[in-house]
Amino acid sequence: MTSTILSRCEANGLRMTEQRRTIATVLEAADDHPDVEELYNRAAAADPRISLATVYRTVKLFEEAGILDKHEFRDGRARYESADRDHHDHLIDMHSGAVIEFVDQEIEALQERIAAKLGYRLMGHRLELYGVPLKSDSDT
Repeated sequence: MTSTILSRCEANGLRMTEQRRTIATVLEAADDHPDVEELYNRAAAADPRISLATVYRTVKLFEEAGILDKHEFRDGRARYESADRDHHDHLIDMHSGAVIEFVDQEIEALQERIAAKLGYRLMGHRLELYGVPLKSDSDT
């Protein structure tokens, strides 16, 4: 996973305007799963000339090119992350909306076994778990 979002855009032959470069840079720096509005806020802080419509069009373009993965975590907002990331699953905190990434080898092996038991070779999957904290701050 050594390539950047910007380098993958260029490798895919996408025309990279200054505003698209800014959006790619903002996406590359994200350590969360921002939606378009949050991407717009971050990009507009770097370049006030960027419009919300430009961010929507750019995200759609990057998604169609296979550069971004789109996630819909039941909160009514599409969120994005680089498609070039190592495999991971998600746990979504239904109280705060926080998205926690995790990898569990037991779950991975179980999914492979289930697919094989049903006569399939697993080619990929997405796992999203939704939960609430066992203890809240007010319990302590």
